[in-house]
Amino acid sequence: MKKLFLIILLAAGLTLSAQPLWMRENVISPKGDKIAFCYKGDVYVVNAQGGKAQQLTTNSSYETAPIWSPDGKQIAFATDRNGNFDVYLVSAEGGVPQRITTNSASELPLAFSPDGKEIYFSAQIQKAAENVQFASGWITELYKVSTEGGRPEQVVAVPVCSMSFDKDGKSFLYYDRKGSENSWRKHHTSSVARDVVYYNAKKKTHTMLTTNVGEDRDPRYLPGYKDVVFLSERNNGSFNVYKAPANDLEKVEQVSHFQTHPVRFLSVSNDGLLCYGYMGEIYTQRIGGEPQKVCIEIVNDQEPEQLVKQDFKGAGNFSLSSDGKLIAFVSRGEVFVTGVDEYATTKQITHTPQAERSPSFSKDGRTLVYASERDGYWNLYQATIVRKEDYNFAYATLIDEKPLFPNDGIERSNPDYSPDGKEIAFIENRNILKVYNIASKEVRQITDGAQHYGSIGYEWSPDGKWFAVTLITHMRDPYSDVGIVSANGDKKIYNITESAYFDDDPQWVLDGNAIIYNSDRYGMRSHASWGSQRDAFIAFLNQEAYDKFRLSKEEYALLKETEKGKKDDKKDEPKKEEKNDKKGKKDDKKDGPSTGSGASKDEKPAETKAIEVDLEHLQDRVIRLTPMSSNLSGMALSKDGEKLYFMTSFEKGYDLWELDVREKSMKILKKMGQGGAHLAVNGDNIFLLSGGNLQKVDKGGKSTPIKFDATMELDLAAEREYMFNHVFLQTEKRFFMKDHHGVDLEMMKKAYQPFLAHINNNYDFSIMLSEILGELNVSHTGSGYRPSSKGDATAEFGVLLDLDYKGDGLKIAEVVEGGPFDKKSSQVKAGAVIQKIDGVEITKDMDYYPLLNNKSGKTVLVTISDGGKTWDETVKPISHGAMNELLYNRWVKHNEETVTKLSKGRLGYVHIRSMGDASYRDVYSQILGKYNLCDGIVIDTRFNGGGRLHEDIEILFSGEKYLEQVINDSVACVMPSRRYNKPSIMIVGEANYSNAHGTPWVYKYKKMGSIVGMPVPGTMSSVTWETLQDPSLYFGLPVVGYRTEQGNWLENTQLEPDFKVRNTPEKMAKGEDEQLEAAVQELLKEVKDFHYWGK
Repeated sequence: MKKLFLIILLAAGLTLSAQPLWMRENVISPKGDKIAFCYKGDVYVVNAQGGKAQQLTTNSSYETAPIWSPDGKQIAFATDRNGNFDVYLVSAEGGVPQRITTNSASELPLAFSPDGKEIYFSAQIQKAAENVQFASGWITELYKVSTEGGRPEQVVAVPVCSMSFDKDGKSFLYYDRKGSENSWRKHHTSSVARDVVYYNAKKKTHTMLTTNVGEDRDPRYLPGYKDVVFLSERNNGSFNVYKAPANDLEKVEQVSHFQTHPVRFLSVSNDGLLCYGYMGEIYTQRIGGEPQKVCIEIVNDQEPEQLVKQDFKGAGNFSLSSDGKLIAFVSRGEVFVTGVDEYATTKQITHTPQAERSPSFSKDGRTLVYASERDGYWNLYQATIVRKEDYNFAYATLIDEKPLFPNDGIERSNPDYSPDGKEIAFIENRNILKVYNIASKEVRQITDGAQHYGSIGYEWSPDGKWFAVTLITHMRDPYSDVGIVSANGDKKIYNITESAYFDDDPQWVLDGNAIIYNSDRYGMRSHASWGSQRDAFIAFLNQEAYDKFRLSKEEYALLKETEKGKKDDKKDEPKKEEKNDKKGKKDDKKDGPSTGSGASKDEKPAETKAIEVDLEHLQDRVIRLTPMSSNLSGMALSKDGEKLYFMTSFEKGYDLWELDVREKSMKILKKMGQGGAHLAVNGDNIFLLSGGNLQKVDKGGKSTPIKFDATMELDLAAEREYMFNHVFLQTEKRFFMKDHHGVDLEMMKKAYQPFLAHINNNYDFSIMLSEILGELNVSHTGSGYRPSSKGDATAEFGVLLDLDYKGDGLKIAEVVEGGPFDKKSSQVKAGAVIQKIDGVEITKDMDYYPLLNNKSGKTVLVTISDGGKTWDETVKPISHGAMNELLYNRWVKHNEETVTKLSKGRLGYVHIRSMGDASYRDVYSQILGKYNLCDGIVIDTRFNGGGRLHEDIEILFSGEKYLEQVINDSVACVMPSRRYNKPSIMIVGEANYSNAHGTPWVYKYKKMGSIVGMPVPGTMSSVTWETLQDPSLYFGLPVVGYRTEQGNWLENTQLEPDFKVRNTPEKMAKGEDEQLEAAVQELLKEVKDFHYWGK
């Protein structure tokens, strides 16, 4: 009978899966008879005892977060089918889903109202005008909307992440969110960890019920409302189910006892049956009973993932053949070759799901070498044209590919052929430069790794006897230097720059007699550790080249004429008769003319003159090329050294510029308006890669796109497996703790590997990577997914609406400064009512968001009424992001006014928005500008996501007056004049992150002032955010830690404030910022006792 059933299934084109894994977002029905869950981006329903699951959604979109109606007849869920997450409603028996919400904010359903008439959901849309909460995408509000759709109504203006209603049907339990830390991080104990909160709807109060320093989530009432179950990471374990009395959640009793991995997605039926997920499977459990795994079968018409044929338009790093006629590039991890002429004929060289990179042509153009990660680590591979009749790679019919080294587990990457084609340089184990001799197959070591820290970049000299290198030395990470090292293997690096600035991107020029590089030595300084403006520099390897380059235009012209005369005299000398090589002629005839990088073997290469390197006074022969600093990105010098070509940005986007190095005259060679670029000069052409596009630009500025066809068959499942392995490889190699914070990476890899077969979309894959990286229990980890599909984008009028207004139209509570209606010509003010949008009347309870979807920047007709008068105005609404920017400025202005009012003008206020250059300049401008005469400064660092500014903030606020600058007996200035010399106080909170933990730590450690607010989670580390082979995916990994004198990491070391003050939702809703008020009070006390000599 089973065999007959299987035949019927196959005949119907259906698939019967084994026990599915990676089932997520499971929730049990109120009656406890069914379970809804998500699998491969769709919603399913299965009997609570297990069996065959019914698929409710089949759309190609991603569905998540299903919830049951109280009668068990409907399921609400979130879907991205409109380009963002909206709430939809569907029958529990299946059918066509109905769209409920229409705002482009991410709307996630949390619960039905007890009577089943409304759906509660979270979204970041708007807070009341009087609310002083910070505006950010993660600080959501809770809304409710009718199951028929319509206008949502705000319930509370705080992040609510789950809901379980109390017996009054209005109050509820929820767990909170205090910061932007990745929600899949595990095992951390800090102030940002989630807590269980009770919302009393009658009193409108929020009471925190848990004091556990770890995570507490998903609180659910048990039948009778006397007890609560919830997920918790307490007792140094993973998430498990705990039970506690509703009036005392600290009297816990552990219900489940799973090890190593977390229990997720807790729900409870009306009769007390628990349902939760563990390691991609679903369990039920009775209090006092044992967990029961729900065995599930899935039958659907989903085929296993097939190969996807797609044309990938973007090119990655590229390499030119020696004759400049071919270009090898990387697209979606594969190596391609195309010609630089008018034809788009392209040859795909590699065919693996793993990444390849750094292609390099041999001298004759018939072999390519590149790095590949196909062996589970980076290794070198070479591809060679097999048939002699095939002149180049673009038209090759047969290609032989093989590894350059055996599969020995040693990482080798960044290969590059020597100029004579006889050797290949590469990087071993990410920090040692080595050279492979093709004939002898021997390897010699060029650098020893002891003279620099971390990775090293390099470039061959034209004569193949030297390398120019970029290295970090002198314990100055991340600042880099430029040096040279001999290719003979003596390992001695000669540092050219030693400047303590960023010096990098060295390139040999002038036939190897000089090196150009870029540096931020003279550019406008960024007060963070990156982003300063840069210049092009040139360093000369010998005095002759240096002297020649410094000649005036007239002197140089005279020198060229003299050299030309000497060459002409040589030409007039009688030449020796050369014997004709009959065999050579025969071969030439047989091979035919070259069509690019396929020159005859008998063709003699021109001899390369050996470079004279004078190591004495090497650092003294350096000249700044560019006359002004700029946002330099990519540069190349012409062969004769007369023209410097570079990409820089003065306006919108980067343009190609040309500099006459002798006249110091600059001009735009080609208006590009693109991103930064990689440049290469070959003959009379400039080749550049920008924004994934390859272009050839001649010296007249004419640009010709290099056409290519990067169509390939992509095995998405295999690529995900590669990216999975790559994340583990990077974690093993780059994580800043050698012991990986005690995590057994191999064990974790084996545990999560089976889920790959059950994941077919990037949402789930990104979540799985976050679960894995979350095991490291550090900040700056996790993965993210950037969907490419564009959907609805709800525009904003730049007003705050009256959220209590129940009539027709939209009543305005405040016109936000800087918004579309904040114009002299506009009559709109607080109290006015928007009656129509583009002629469509807005009735009571009407969902008006569709009238604003995709209207940002477009002219919209608005009908307004106020005081019995009705009129029309036309405005251009702004995006939600632009609105949040206005709300940020509004928040800062409100805080400034509050501090001024509370201190009676004695104190100033600044908010450090991010630990970057722009924020520093704003703070510097204010404290030493408009607030310079104040008695003290309130420094607010709350909601700061980090950067690198702790050193600059330390210097700025550590001033101590030592002089007065006096003119005619009047004090005109005090010294130091570029540091703040008076008292300050710093406000911190749970949402401070990264360097916004490090900066307050330094402030407290150096005893610069007191700290007020909530404890700051220990998140001081530096991260690399790496884009994966699928560019819509990325992941984070801390690669730099910070350690104290006592040997303690700042990571995971919480910073305690001197004055602990919590901002409560109740007070913020009324316009009170308790932390700000406390900071003013404490600083006024300090100012009173502060001794400041003189005026």
